Amino acid sequence: MQLFIQKNRVLVIHISFWCVYFSFFFYQITFSRRGEEPDYTRAFFDAFTQILFMAILSYLNYFYWLPRFLLHKNIGKYLLEFFIPFAIIVTLHIYLKRYIYFELGDSRKFLHSSKFILQHVMISLFIAIFVGMLKFAEDWLELEAKRKELENEKLTAELTFLKAQINPHFLFNTLNNLYSLAFMNSPNTTEVIAKLSQMMRYMIYDSNHEKVLLSKEIEYIENYIDLEKLRLNNQIPIHFEVSGEVNQVKIVPLILITFLENAFKHGVSNNATDAYILVKLSVENQELIYTVENSKLTKNNHEKSGIGLQNVKRRLDLSYSNKHHLEVQDEEKSYKIRLTLGI
Repeated sequence: MQLFIQKNRVLVIHISFWCVYFSFFFYQITFSRRGEEPDYTRAFFDAFTQILFMAILSYLNYFYWLPRFLLHKNIGKYLLEFFIPFAIIVTLHIYLKRYIYFELGDSRKFLHSSKFILQHVMISLFIAIFVGMLKFAEDWLELEAKRKELENEKLTAELTFLKAQINPHFLFNTLNNLYSLAFMNSPNTTEVIAKLSQMMRYMIYDSNHEKVLLSKEIEYIENYIDLEKLRLNNQIPIHFEVSGEVNQVKIVPLILITFLENAFKHGVSNNATDAYILVKLSVENQELIYTVENSKLTKNNHEKSGIGLQNVKRRLDLSYSNKHHLEVQDEEKSYKIRLTLGI
């Protein structure tokens, strides 16, 4: 029912208006004469014809005169086209009302008075204008809906583009690592290829969904860390800690890996004796808290971290809007980020 109303809200608004107006008018004319027995048949016929003539007048304006005015923007032509048929319809309706109440002397006198004619003209004009205003409201709602649709399409396209950038960025880094291992004739080369295959499977298939299980993202991160450990011959202390219930949580795919990539890119090397990386991921109180801390090889090396960091910040803005907070601590010998996501 709610879906039907949402899809046909314009029709529902119009039907509701005429039902309310009919009920109000029928009640008014039925019980307006105190001390007299209500004539329900006459009152119903009067209310029905009232709605009929008002609807004819209103929807002629709604579907014909008003759209022509909006198209040509000619106020003089619009007024001429509107008021001539308006006068004819209102006049016919007045004569019909006089016929309905012909047998009632007091009502007959009132129906011939200038007060009644002026009152009826004003009511008819008000109803026609009110229904016409619904046209403007509907056009505005339609434009707003189209604007939001275009905005959503634009955001979706931008997210798709940003996500597509991750694959070549990741491949570039990993192939560099694989090249280094192959160049050194490392026995770990086959293991690297196997883990790379698992990661590519995740990137191609699982990450195509809007959100993925956090446990899958953690498995991807662990594979990435294992690759880096192999490249560095396990000479650098790398610590990855996970806490909290992660099996039921879903997040946007590949949103965490960029911070870790930057940590390895700018924070460690085989020649640095004091290099380290600390990664913590916890789920608590409907929040995911992700921290990455690494040593720094040179000053300000994170300022030129390429498209990866810009990419992930934009994706956070689009996918999590007001549900994320990113803190950066850039110190002389260490660099740390703390990302909080609302889940």
